[in-house]
Amino acid sequence: MTLRTVNVTRYITPLREGGSLPALAEADDDFKYVVKFRGAGHGVKALISELIGGVFAKLLNLRVPELVFVQLDEAFGQTEGDEEIQDLLQGSRGLNLGLHFLSGALTFDPVTTKVDGLLASQIVWMDAFLTNVDRTVRNTNMLMWHKELWLIDHGATLYFHHTWTNWETQALSPFPLIKDHVLLPFADKLEEVNAAFHQLISNETIREIVDMIPDDWASVSENGSSANEVREIYYQFLSRRLENSDNFLNEALHARKTGF
Repeated sequence: MTLRTVNVTRYITPLREGGSLPALAEADDDFKYVVKFRGAGHGVKALISELIGGVFAKLLNLRVPELVFVQLDEAFGQTEGDEEIQDLLQGSRGLNLGLHFLSGALTFDPVTTKVDGLLASQIVWMDAFLTNVDRTVRNTNMLMWHKELWLIDHGATLYFHHTWTNWETQALSPFPLIKDHVLLPFADKLEEVNAAFHQLISNETIREIVDMIPDDWASVSENGSSANEVREIYYQFLSRRLENSDNFLNEALHARKTGF
């Protein structure tokens, strides 16, 4: 599990519908990316969430744009006229994260587009596992591209790390917010998916995924922990959630039974 690293060559436009002010940019491989910046509100924690969420989605055979590490040169953005954007770029020098831009993609609309029960169950299970609070009717964070459903924006997953306290208890949380998931009404194969995903995810794969977190991101911690210590907490959190997946599985089943 590795990501390519690209260098931003051109800042194209801010995507102001994103709370963290991501941007469309071009890189030295001549592709366009939606770049998430370390200098934005939640800093590198949002990038860690985006990285872990995107890699897990790919592991579970869900469609997600290619993730790349994005290097931002110190001189980049100095000529930007917008002071807010210039501050963001200056605060994001170094390693950021990008998602391949899906040109022409449309926002998923749950009213006009029905989702297969198996696919819906896979996405609901993954979001409950990762404690994703941001895949609701109000903000689906999914796109339709070439008539297929693609997942974007996992920056709101793993929200335990914003307080970094009591993570052991949070790892066992049934995640009651799953009741607000936009795909829960379609997710009629959750038990089948739970069994299947336990075959795809192991402690070894969890370790491999958290080891992808760059030292530069993991070392930014309030309590002075080392990068390895921070990665270990992510590993323990995710392995415990996997081991106790019945907690969030039963919560989702209950939410479906009681009318979401």
